[in-house]
Amino acid sequence: MAAFGTEFADQFVTCRFADGAWGSPQLEPLGPLSIHPAAHVLHYASTCFEGFKAYKWADGKARVFRLDDHVQRMRASARSLHLPEPPADTLKSMVFDVVNAALDRIPAPPGALYLRPTLIGLTPNIGAAAAPATDVLLYILASPVGDYFAGGVKPLRILVDDSRHRTAEHLGSTKTGGNYAAALGPTLAAKAEYGVDQVLFCPNGDVQETGAANFMLLDDGALTTKPLGAAFLHGVTRASILTLAADHGMHVDERDFTVAELLDAVAAREAALSGTAACLTPIGTLVHAGRERSVRDGEIGPTTERLRAALCAIHDGSAEDRHHWLTDIEG
Repeated sequence: MAAFGTEFADQFVTCRFADGAWGSPQLEPLGPLSIHPAAHVLHYASTCFEGFKAYKWADGKARVFRLDDHVQRMRASARSLHLPEPPADTLKSMVFDVVNAALDRIPAPPGALYLRPTLIGLTPNIGAAAAPATDVLLYILASPVGDYFAGGVKPLRILVDDSRHRTAEHLGSTKTGGNYAAALGPTLAAKAEYGVDQVLFCPNGDVQETGAANFMLLDDGALTTKPLGAAFLHGVTRASILTLAADHGMHVDERDFTVAELLDAVAAREAALSGTAACLTPIGTLVHAGRERSVRDGEIGPTTERLRAALCAIHDGSAEDRHHWLTDIEG
């Protein structure tokens, strides 16, 4: 299978907001978008998106993981960027349409159909830096993806940056491309200098998140992670892992903690990143102030492995969906 996110289904679904109202969704062949060179999104980054997966079970039906939560997060992102909010029912019906159209392209678990709803401002006005887009396009891409860890789960090397912010603090919880662009330069520089996979942004010593994933500390009795706020993304996978940790009798501790506390903790505790693409990924090494520190023995820890397996079992139907996270896609 092609690299994650580079293969697409033959159809996508679109919906236009213009003249103060949403139109009807249209399922159409995948192809280039035609937009004006002055489109608001090209100049003022009026865009937000979501990322989640549909899984095809042995019965031939597809299930989407935590659809309602992703729909609500996209609506929240649109609000924060002053874009028209897609109606929840419209967005969900578009997901149903694109999944049904690509049903025969969904690989068996742990493969999935990765779904990317995207909202962009089309208003052709290069003088609108201080005004929101009023003409927008919502579309959903469908991308068949294989196992993110086809070669086996490998612990990550992470640079701990205790000075820089990942993005503007008030937009940290918005899923917008600008946040990823802001983290790209520091991440590429860290990869070149230290041979790391990601940067853990910890401005003023406050442990937050990497450019694309939430961060947590774990052991067999507790999970520690930063509480929700405007500065970082409210990950749906993060929320799922916290719920599963509580199900396993672990104490879930959502609180602020410092780089100093983090560095002291990793001799005994596990560290991991959570996100849609890779689920729960272990961290094996932290790099800070020119010094490398192993997280425990540098390998995937038992708690990370157990929670990751528990979440994947819900995805593929081998474990009961006790929290009603899956939405059946009906034809």
